[in-house]
Amino acid sequence: MPAHPPALPPVRLTSEAELARDALATPLLGRAVRLARWAGPATGVGAGGELLDDQLSAAAEALGLPSDEEGEALAGEAWRVAVDTGLVTVEDPQEGPGGEETPGTAEAGPELALLTGGSPQDVLGVWEAALETVLADAAVPDLEGLAEAVEAGGEFDLDALDWDPEAEEELLELALANLYTLTAGAEAGTPVPLPALAATMVASDEPMGEPSDEVLEFVSDAMMRLDDYFRALEPVGLVEFWPVDEELMADADEEPGAPEPEEDISRYGMVRLTALGRHALRLRLAEAGYEVPVVGDLAGKGADALLDGIAGYPPEAVRDELAAWLAGREAPVAARELLAAARGADEGAPLRRLRCQEALSLVGGEAEGALREVLDDPELGGLARVWLAERGAGDVPPPSQGLVFWLTVDTIAAQLAAEGNSEELRALVEGLADQHSGFFDAAWRVEHPATADVLEAMGRLHPDRKVAKVARKAAFKARSRQGA
Repeated sequence: MPAHPPALPPVRLTSEAELARDALATPLLGRAVRLARWAGPATGVGAGGELLDDQLSAAAEALGLPSDEEGEALAGEAWRVAVDTGLVTVEDPQEGPGGEETPGTAEAGPELALLTGGSPQDVLGVWEAALETVLADAAVPDLEGLAEAVEAGGEFDLDALDWDPEAEEELLELALANLYTLTAGAEAGTPVPLPALAATMVASDEPMGEPSDEVLEFVSDAMMRLDDYFRALEPVGLVEFWPVDEELMADADEEPGAPEPEEDISRYGMVRLTALGRHALRLRLAEAGYEVPVVGDLAGKGADALLDGIAGYPPEAVRDELAAWLAGREAPVAARELLAAARGADEGAPLRRLRCQEALSLVGGEAEGALREVLDDPELGGLARVWLAERGAGDVPPPSQGLVFWLTVDTIAAQLAAEGNSEELRALVEGLADQHSGFFDAAWRVEHPATADVLEAMGRLHPDRKVAKVARKAAFKARSRQGA
């Protein structure tokens, strides 16, 4: 597996019952089930459980496939899945009294009954075993011309095959992990262009400017490998896949390069992770040690765990998680718990207060009493006034100038933690500096742990060089004051 990404956003998972129905409807598992029911005493198998050559055409016919090379290949794949998942049990070939070998036999296995009489978890267990077989096959290259790559002793010459099994497996795992990462916080079923997925697989610790020819070559090669992977993975239901346009691959000596800016990117292939795919990749990533949260995981936890847990979530996931946490809680009790958890002078406190404010925006007017209780709190009084003002509450004491500046610094610190140097934050910084001519002269005196960092960020973000210089000077004063 690749190095762990930052905390993955939470995903919405489909119910196990729906996932089980999806699994049963996948083409590959469906074919494996039909072959399990077809298998009987006359079904001859080899030492590895594979169908004998004269049986492949019969298996293809049983599946309604043409008795040609492609049909037999599909039948052979379905048979491997049936054997590997326990849908079929095989008995190895036996040596007779005269030394002749009789073919092995096959029959329906115990797992077949699970698909009709088992629980959704049982069905998913069979499907997950099928997926493992397909993943193992997907990392194996096309073995056309294998005869030339086999040494006289009958061993594979990996150099002749130009195939590194470990590297190929790692590349496939990286592709799947990155696909999950790209779509975890997105709307379910969002398709990803193959060039975008391939670009995430470029290993670099440095910011990338204009890509080099070497990088472009890697991305082009990765796209073609991804095309092979997803063609193999679509029948098992992990993804929906739109392959690379055949016209782009018309020149056998030239792989498709990066798309032009105005070109239809779908021609370069698109992949969509299915509900089954999300389920399966989440399990694999969890087994590899990744943090793979699900929407609603924090609903039963305290407000402190909630505010820390959603700190790095994207906006839609924040709203979903907050709504799940608030459901069933009384508004005044929830508000008091959120406000208590939002206090603090640590580095994460500004973002906790921002998330608290977002949670309180979903709470009704019955929480007004809880907000009024913190009007005099130096850390919470500002956001309490904002909440009360937005609801038209009367008799709200005006904030002091010091509180206004403290809340401004706290808000910018939270936005920096949540979004980094975003365009929205840049606009906020410009507006503050333009509307308050003496802002920086007053801001450096604010008693907030993040004052110097916020002023430095404002110096980076403001497009006017003179204003940026004033901001940097104010940051220096604030840091000197804090260190005094």
